[in-house]
Amino acid sequence: MKIALVQQNYHIGNFEANTAKIIEGIGRAKAMGAELAVLSELSVCGYPPRDFMEFDDFIFKCRQAVETIANAHPEIGVLVGAPERNPVREGKDLFNSAWLLYNGKVQQVVHKTLLPTYDVFDENRYFEPAFSWDIVPFKGKKLAVTICEDIWNLGDNPLYRICPMDHLMPHAPDMMINLSASPFDYTHVDDRKAIIKANVKKYGLPMLYCNAVGSQTEIVFDGGSMAFDNKGNMCGELPLFEEAIAVFEVHDDGSIDTPILLTPDRMPDEELNPDHLEAELNIHQVHAALVMGIRDYFGKMGFKQAIIASSGGIDSAVTLALAVEALGAANVRAVLMPSEFSTGHSVTDAEQLSKNLGNPYDTIPIKTIFDQFVADLQPFFGNLPFNVAEENIQSRTRGVLVMALANKFNYILLNTSNKSELATGYGTLYGDMAGGLGVLGDCYKLQVYALAHYINRQSEVIPQNIITKPPSAELRPGQKDSDSLPEYDVLDPILYQYIERRQGPNEIKSLGYDAALVDRILRMVNLNEYKRNQFCPIIRVSPKAFGVGRRVPIVAKYLG
Repeated sequence: MKIALVQQNYHIGNFEANTAKIIEGIGRAKAMGAELAVLSELSVCGYPPRDFMEFDDFIFKCRQAVETIANAHPEIGVLVGAPERNPVREGKDLFNSAWLLYNGKVQQVVHKTLLPTYDVFDENRYFEPAFSWDIVPFKGKKLAVTICEDIWNLGDNPLYRICPMDHLMPHAPDMMINLSASPFDYTHVDDRKAIIKANVKKYGLPMLYCNAVGSQTEIVFDGGSMAFDNKGNMCGELPLFEEAIAVFEVHDDGSIDTPILLTPDRMPDEELNPDHLEAELNIHQVHAALVMGIRDYFGKMGFKQAIIASSGGIDSAVTLALAVEALGAANVRAVLMPSEFSTGHSVTDAEQLSKNLGNPYDTIPIKTIFDQFVADLQPFFGNLPFNVAEENIQSRTRGVLVMALANKFNYILLNTSNKSELATGYGTLYGDMAGGLGVLGDCYKLQVYALAHYINRQSEVIPQNIITKPPSAELRPGQKDSDSLPEYDVLDPILYQYIERRQGPNEIKSLGYDAALVDRILRMVNLNEYKRNQFCPIIRVSPKAFGVGRRVPIVAKYLG
């Protein structure tokens, strides 16, 4: 049987565009000789739809779209993702389902069994898990159809007691097909290879896996759909971070009629879970994910142009370079806002960066505005010494100026804060923490440097001085980040243990880190949850990002 994997980028709730795209993709699959086209999880409405699932009209439009798709190319089979109503009064009102369409009709509907409720997922809020399991017959073949998480439990996952494939195997399926919306993080491409290989090894069946691609606010889906034969060889892999269609012929003996790309021994046996921060790990994928995250956020929201506060520092430089790649140089405006504490090279570095990138830039000195603020506050501040209050006035002045330009000219402000700063609260609310989208908020400072080197891999885009100079907010004379924070090569590994690996203080100290330093860093992380709670959406590239995937109390004492 010839099966097409149709890897597409959907827009949540945009039924007209999604339906047209799906029909176009099915048409292409048919023209390529496919008998069955497989699309991704909840492709009709886009994933994750979240509380739109509670709108009857939304569900009605999903069903309308399914019927339209069924009638578009009736001579080819289609497996498409959409919600289905639960006819049983008990339980949730909906299932997360895969629909087999053929001959202009719905032939069968398969429901998702394992509903993830961790990290960015909250499917148990909306869906009822499957309580029966049936093979999908199609053109003389018996298909074991599963949805995303269903393949991630092979009987040893303590989160679940049910293994859907175990219920399907007594029916002697010929192959496994999985519809997924599996988010990107810098470990997950390898994780998927490991889990698909494990399924093939356990059940002895070929698997075709179709994953979503595209960014949905903070969550990036990277595609990378795959075809495995029954020996565990990867016989096909669609590209990462772009739409694509590929057709694979699966033979009766479980082989696939394409050259083998990877043999089982060349793929991981288990999920990648680094025990320490590796700043350069899959940095090319992180780069591509951030570019897609910016491009899709603007495209799907209908925004055209971005504005960035360009300081001559590494974070704004990397953000600017990513934005230019995503949106085009003409659509990204940089604003330099030097103060009396800004060094001359910060201005010249920022100017050179924009010249290298070819984006427009302007300079608005803030000294006059800052001096006026200080003068107006002097009766209240009296003779109190210069401190964080005056530092934050500078940052908020810049925030006011850049947001004024954004409002006047319909720009969206891209925030440049990195994960190290957000973790420790090293940022000013309503100042440098302002923005519509956090580009680097899931990248530690060490990863930002790795991104800078990757951006410069062919030529010097980011001036070398930006990369090599000590990082500084330049809010007081001679200020360096290390005045307030541990050096990043010490700070970031500890933050990684706490945030990504969820290690408590005693566990981190047992790794050899100074006890007082660990306590200090963890205290900063927890005390600044209130700042992060007010932050803009962050493009997720790690296994544990700030935002919807990390939910901790603002008012709490526990450090671990």
